[in-house]
Amino acid sequence: MKLLTLIKSALIFASITLVPGIAVAQTATNNNSETIAINSNNLPSNSISVNYLQPFNLVTFAYQGGLKQHGIPSGEMLVFETQKRNIIANDLVKAAVNADKLPSKALNDQNYLSAVNSQLNALPDYAAAD
Repeated sequence: MKLLTLIKSALIFASITLVPGIAVAQTATNNNSETIAINSNNLPSNSISVNYLQPFNLVTFAYQGGLKQHGIPSGEMLVFETQKRNIIANDLVKAAVNADKLPSKALNDQNYLSAVNSQLNALPDYAAAD
């Protein structure tokens, strides 16, 4: 059982470190001239109907340093600050909005925030598999 968990964690961590293209997510504008990120997501159907970066991709982007200019540390420091609860999902989403990676509507999307929170909570396990 532990071996299976270790293998899954290693695969997830490998995908975090091997996905450098997230920083260049495609963008488009909607009728309000608001920039939105174009990526598929697995959010519940009652989520706001705007395409966001997948929560996993957002956390990966932050882990790789994509939100450093907006106050979010990268790598092990992100893991450490997440464990101390100094960085929570709302902080990550705010930084992504400021970086024009997410629309401001994401700040009020509780389903999205919850999904980002789940990814942040799993981050220490992914990083430990390294």
